Amino acid sequence: MREKLINERLSRDWTQKEVAEKLNISEVYVRKIEKGVRNPGRSTMLKFEILYSTSERELFPDLFQVIDDTKCINN
Repeated sequence: MREKLINERLSRDWTQKEVAEKLNISEVYVRKIEKGVRNPGRSTMLKFEILYSTSERELFPDLFQVIDDTKCINN
């Protein structure tokens, strides 16, 4: 779950349907994005960033994680 994204919506007393209408996307898509089942495209991330006046890195921290994989594949 993307808690910051959900908290931003709830702090404004908006439903997922209202957010969907404001962003011109489907309510189902908003629900899936909030649950982390779907990842938004770049333009959709920017819409959320503008709507909530919050950086996309804060709204979608899971998409900006840096994973340092130190294991090597040996042949």
